[in-house]
Amino acid sequence: MNLTEEIKRLKKEKNAVILAHCYQNIEIDEVADYVGDSLYLSQKAAQTDADIIVFAGVYFMAQTAKILNPDKKVLLPNMNSGCLMADMINVEQLREFKAKNKNVPTVCYINSTAEVKAECDICCTSSNAVNIVKSLNADEVLFLPDTYLGKWVEHKLGNVKVTTYNGFCPTHLRIRVEDIEHARKNYPYAKILAHPECSVEVTKLADFVGSTKDIMRYATESKEKQFVIATEKGVVDRLSRDNADKEFILIKDSIICPNMKWNTLEDIYNVLETETNEIFVDKDIASKAVGCINRMLDVSRIGAK
Repeated sequence: MNLTEEIKRLKKEKNAVILAHCYQNIEIDEVADYVGDSLYLSQKAAQTDADIIVFAGVYFMAQTAKILNPDKKVLLPNMNSGCLMADMINVEQLREFKAKNKNVPTVCYINSTAEVKAECDICCTSSNAVNIVKSLNADEVLFLPDTYLGKWVEHKLGNVKVTTYNGFCPTHLRIRVEDIEHARKNYPYAKILAHPECSVEVTKLADFVGSTKDIMRYATESKEKQFVIATEKGVVDRLSRDNADKEFILIKDSIICPNMKWNTLEDIYNVLETETNEIFVDKDIASKAVGCINRMLDVSRIGAK
């Protein structure tokens, strides 16, 4: 059986759309309708007229798609695909965080559960975090769960106090200062591109810091020919495939998100065939969380004009 052809057949038969994050195994791109970062995929989820959404990503992404499409069937290929960062804060911890910082707007990174989104003012991704915080016109914001993205936003804006929750991405925190120094020594002419989920010490040493989408755009449009990529391996895989005239080096071999790699073509075929692994979100939670997400999408639409 040719899995790729069978998946395409089932998509057509069932009016399904496949959304794939660019940290996924690269062969999934062969069947995906849209491949991108969290903001792009959230926008596509909000716009789709498909009856079934298969989200090749992690659990919180599929939850977001369900919140935006309560009447559609949302399937996660592999239910092991969680997010360690999102699991670092629950509703009780969020309420405690807010109680210590009363009357301060709360921004949650999209890497959070539906329950957490339901109790925050607005959502963001690494692509739009700076603009989202700026849009609040506040002197101080609470930012969760990623302390490093929050502090990067604070640095970029310069005039907003960003009080962060102490969450982090274990994959990006594997990148250390010595890895950057090693790359400078071994690839002296390469540009080093880093994700803002990396530690502050690492992002300070990079030539460019940006979201997954921004890193890919920078590398594609740059006249430089060699790049060291300080983010998940899926980005290197796609940049290498799409830019044959350039060299892309993963900062070190261990920068792989195991949860993002759970999904396979076989998993996608199985959930399309059986319509199992359906994602459900409590209606009361979803009705609150959708406002948090839609406010983000509204700001992004305004910013794109």
